[in-house]
Amino acid sequence: MAPINNNVAMTVVAAAVALLLLATNAAGAAYAAPAGGAPSVPAGPLDIVQLGAKGDGKTDSTQAILKAWKNACDATGTQKIVIPAGNFLTGAIGLKGPCKSSIIIRLDGNLLGTGDLSAYKTNWIEVQNVDNFAINGHGTLDGQGALVWKQNQCQKSYNCKILPNTLVLDFVKNAQIRGITLLNSKFFHMNIFSCENVVVDKVTITAPGDSPNTDGIHVGDSTNVTISGATIGTGDDCISIGPGSRAIRVQGVKCGPGHGISVGSLGRYKDEKDVEDVKVTDCTLAGTSNGLRIKSYEDSKSSPKATKFLYEGITMDNVSYPIIIDQKYCPNNICVKSGASKVAVSDVIFRNVHGTSNTPEAVTLNCANNLPCQGVQLVNVDIKYNKSNNKTMAVCKNVAGKSIGVAKELACL
Repeated sequence: MAPINNNVAMTVVAAAVALLLLATNAAGAAYAAPAGGAPSVPAGPLDIVQLGAKGDGKTDSTQAILKAWKNACDATGTQKIVIPAGNFLTGAIGLKGPCKSSIIIRLDGNLLGTGDLSAYKTNWIEVQNVDNFAINGHGTLDGQGALVWKQNQCQKSYNCKILPNTLVLDFVKNAQIRGITLLNSKFFHMNIFSCENVVVDKVTITAPGDSPNTDGIHVGDSTNVTISGATIGTGDDCISIGPGSRAIRVQGVKCGPGHGISVGSLGRYKDEKDVEDVKVTDCTLAGTSNGLRIKSYEDSKSSPKATKFLYEGITMDNVSYPIIIDQKYCPNNICVKSGASKVAVSDVIFRNVHGTSNTPEAVTLNCANNLPCQGVQLVNVDIKYNKSNNKTMAVCKNVAGKSIGVAKELACL
């Protein structure tokens, strides 16, 4: 094999990344990630196989990945970690910054999260305090959740042990996750926490419809997050948007099976922040147990506001409870039913939402007696119950707003 000219190789990679990291954030403004200075030759290889990883599905490759990360993080410019074809078994992978470089992980192989829970302190793959980061490729992050799902007790208790999430971004700025597959997570497939300017594009997320707490993508305390072109089918929310989230865009997502696209649950913990400026557009939900849902705990511990939401161009295919605002959310009766709420919901528009409902209730707006929902609009909503033993209906309590271009049976505002 001819020797590789590292300087030429790094220049080519840097040029490619300059294009890759040019993105559009959720607010519609372009941003370009800085290149991190002139590229330097890393202290060691960035291909995990060259560092001892074996793609046999049995050998622990954790240390090889961590070495590749250190080599890339300590270098400058743009660095690309390569995970080639193969099945690489790992334990917890902590990818910590800050780094001197911008880092791409090219995922062409499959990473397998061990079923040995003692190998994790918290999550499986956790990226922390990194600026300018990307994962792309056609490989898979396989959480092998079926090995441990039976140990999940979160349906029974508030204080359950949280199993490892598959991919976590903590305090990350300017990140892109493109093209990869996330499969059978032990808990959430992807958790985006306290991040800015994140694009998740054309990912596939898959787990059985009865797998516990396997949310597709959860966003919390983050700003300017765009999720586009994703195909998500899990045992929980396809996408969940938690407290402290602002300027969130969900575009062209296919959701199902699962619990739909949710905001919340809100109010479960003290000192939660507002959720504001959320747009969900041109999405399809099929066979989900809920559709578009905003939910807050009836015995809420904090007083966040949920405001300025737009749901537009949504297709429902055999979805149960397609449109829901629920300020009296109390899963499995593990909260106190007080009839009161501290979570204010306002300025929510459902526009051009059509399709079929698997339940007679196509619209459910169940707001709190003491804190009614304000400024809710149903505009050109056309959802029909797809069975013959009942009629399509809307159930609305303690909500103020208006209906425009909506059939009489759904025009409850």
